[in-house]
Amino acid sequence: MNEQHKGSCACGAVRFVVEGRLRGGGIACHCSICRRQTGHHWASTDVDRSALVVEGMDNVTWWEASAKVERGFCQRCGSFLFWSAKGKTQVAVALGALDAPTGVTLEQHIFVRDKGDYYELKDGVLQNQQ
Repeated sequence: MNEQHKGSCACGAVRFVVEGRLRGGGIACHCSICRRQTGHHWASTDVDRSALVVEGMDNVTWWEASAKVERGFCQRCGSFLFWSAKGKTQVAVALGALDAPTGVTLEQHIFVRDKGDYYELKDGVLQNQQ
């Protein structure tokens, strides 16, 4: 039997399955856009688009955050679920939206220069300023 990882938004209008193993390391993004959209920072793992099956895609709204990036969220409850660089074969899936166990641990923090001033990063995980 193939490995599967299930997840959903807070209200359940969007449910998804990642077919196969998740990438071993997650990324925590502390950029100002991720902080504003999530209320803290965004943690995700990349998956191949072909491995992602979404039920309720009609409830996903894609916001064009820049000419190169779009972010998918549930239009009913506002859960931030997906991050995608246009034209790429992978999509980032919110770690917090996945059911446990994920088997994923953080491998790096990015855009640390932009992080909020109300918390410290003391977990020993690699930190990239951008």
